[in-house]
Amino acid sequence: LISRPPPCPSYKRDAQKTTKYVELIIVADNREFHKQGKDVEKVKQRLAEIANYVDKFYRALNIRVALVGLEVWSDSDKCPVTQDPFTTLHEFLDWRKLKLLPQRRHDNAQLISGVYFQGTTIGMAPIMSMCTVEQSGGIVMDHSDNPLGAAVTLAHELGHNFGMNHDTPERGCGCRMTVDRGGCIMTPSTGYPFPTVFSTCSKKDLAASLEKGVGMCLYNMPEVKVLYGGQKCGNGYVEEGEECDCGELEECMNPCCNATTCTLKGDAVCAHGQCCVDCQLKLAGTPCRESSNSCDLPEFCTGSSPHCPANVYLHDGHACHNADGYCYNGICQTHEQQCITLWGPGAKPAPGICFERVNSAGDPYGNCGKDSKGSFAKCEPRDSKCGKIQCQGGANRPVIGTNAVSIETNIPLQEGGRILCRGTHVYLGDDMPDPGLVLAGTKCAEGMMCLNRQCQNVSVFGVHQCSGKCHGRGVSSKCEAEDVRVCVLMCVLSYVTSADSRAVAVGLVVSVLVLLAAGLVVCLKRRTLVQLLFANKKSTIQKLRYSKKHKTNFCRSALCRSVGWSRAPSPPQTQPVYRGSPLHKSPSRAASCRLEKVCADA
Repeated sequence: LISRPPPCPSYKRDAQKTTKYVELIIVADNREFHKQGKDVEKVKQRLAEIANYVDKFYRALNIRVALVGLEVWSDSDKCPVTQDPFTTLHEFLDWRKLKLLPQRRHDNAQLISGVYFQGTTIGMAPIMSMCTVEQSGGIVMDHSDNPLGAAVTLAHELGHNFGMNHDTPERGCGCRMTVDRGGCIMTPSTGYPFPTVFSTCSKKDLAASLEKGVGMCLYNMPEVKVLYGGQKCGNGYVEEGEECDCGELEECMNPCCNATTCTLKGDAVCAHGQCCVDCQLKLAGTPCRESSNSCDLPEFCTGSSPHCPANVYLHDGHACHNADGYCYNGICQTHEQQCITLWGPGAKPAPGICFERVNSAGDPYGNCGKDSKGSFAKCEPRDSKCGKIQCQGGANRPVIGTNAVSIETNIPLQEGGRILCRGTHVYLGDDMPDPGLVLAGTKCAEGMMCLNRQCQNVSVFGVHQCSGKCHGRGVSSKCEAEDVRVCVLMCVLSYVTSADSRAVAVGLVVSVLVLLAAGLVVCLKRRTLVQLLFANKKSTIQKLRYSKKHKTNFCRSALCRSVGWSRAPSPPQTQPVYRGSPLHKSPSRAASCRLEKVCADA
C-alpha cells in the first residue's frame, strides 16, 4: 500500500493557469425539434453553434468547452419536460444520471428546450455541481431566434455549475462591458444586446470553487475522436496528423507551433501542456499538478508526454478532514465548511436537535429540498442532516450577499434553557436551487453521507474493498491481513497499468517487489535458524519460538504499512491509506521524506 505523499516541498497549484476541459453533451427536447421545423440536421447545427459561442466565452477563463455529443429527441421526450423549470431540471438530471451517463462519458449535460418556462425563468442549474453524477447539468430555454441568446443562457447556467453567483449591485463587480453593451454573463437578468464576457466577481467565484476542488474531472484532455464537428487545424485541439494546434492564426501566441500547418517549429519537441517548457519536455517526476485538498492527489510529468496525467483523487467515501467528512467527487464535504461559507470564520454546525426540529417542518425555512411536484419535502429524522444547513456562531448575518437572510430558531431543551439554531434563506434568482441546503457527499452520521437528500451508507461506493480500480478514484484503505501481499501488488500494479505515468511508476513497482522479497528472505532465514537450533537447549528453542512469533507479526504488519513515502515519525493518522501518484526522490524532498523498510533488521 502506498501512503499519502507528504508536502515536501509544497508546490502551490494555480488552477487558474491550468487549462480545463468541459466535455459537454447538449440535448434538444421534442419541442425544440418541432420549433426548428422537424429538421434534425438543422437542430444539430444550431446546437453546435451554441456550443461554439459558449466555448469562446470560457476561453478567457482558461476553460475549453468541448462538444462531445448532441442528442435530438425527435420522436418524444425521454424525460418529462414541462413549464415548471424546477421539475424539468429534476427530471433531466435524473435521466442524465440513469440513462445518459452509463452510455456516454461526459462532464456536463445541458438541455435546450423549446418549452416556455413559467415566470421569468429562462434557465436553471444547481450551483457548485460541476462533475457530480447527480447534478452536473442544467436546462436552457431557447428564447431567441439568434442562437447567441441560448448560448449566453447556457454559459450562465454552466457558470452556476462552476460555483459562480449572480453579479448583484452590492457585490461591486467589475465588468468591462457597460450595460448598454450587454454587461456581463452572470447578470441576474439579460436582454439584447447579449453579454459575452465574465465579471471580476465571476472570476473570483470560479477561483474559489476550483480551490475547494470543484471540477475535478476537467483536467484531462478530451478524446479528439469524439469531438463534434470533425477535424480542423486551428480549433485548439491536437488531432490526428497534427503535432500541435494553437488556434487560429490571429490568436496563436505559441512560439513552438506553426498555426498555419499545425506543426512544431524548428527543434521544438512539444508546444502544449503543463509538462512542456520552452518547447521541450520536462523531466520525469516534475510536479505538474499539486493536490488541491485532502481528497485530491498530486500528479507528476512522465517525461514522455507534454500533458500532465489525468487528475487522480480519492474514491468517494474515504474519510477526510480528521474523519469529520468523506471525500465526494474529489472534495471533502463537511457541515463545518458549509457553515463557514455561509456565516464566515468561527461558524460551526449546530447540534443535531436543530437539524431534526427545523427540517421536519417541510417549509421554505426547514426542509429536505423539493419533491418532483415542486413542494417542500419534510426531512425524516435520519435524513435531517441532509436538509437545510443549521449553524452556530460566525457573523451577525450571512456573508454570501444581501440576498441571504438569517433564519434563527430557539429550541427549548428538556433540561432547561434554549439552543439557538441559525439557518439561511438565500434568494439568488429563479435559476438556482436553494444553496442553503446541505451539499451532496456531506457526512451525516458515522459511515453515512448525504445523497439525494437522504443519509445513505458509504458502503455503496465500495470503499471497504481492496479495489484495483485506482486510476482517478483512489484506492481502498482496508486490506485483510491474510491478503496483504496480494492487495499491495493488485493496487500498485493496477495503478501502473491504468495511469499514464507508467515510465515513472516502474521504479515504484520494482521497489515494492524488492522489499517484499527482502522481507520474505529475512523471515525464511529466521525460520531456518529455529529449525537448525531445535536440537539445542530447550530454553534456546523457547526463546527462538517467542522471537519468531513476534518477528513474523512484525513482518506481517510491516507489509501493510511500509511501502511508500512517509513523513518523519508523527501521530497516527485517521485518514485512510491510498494510492498516490508516481513519486521520485529529489534533493528538495530528501530532508523530510524517507522510504521505510519491510521487516527491518532486529
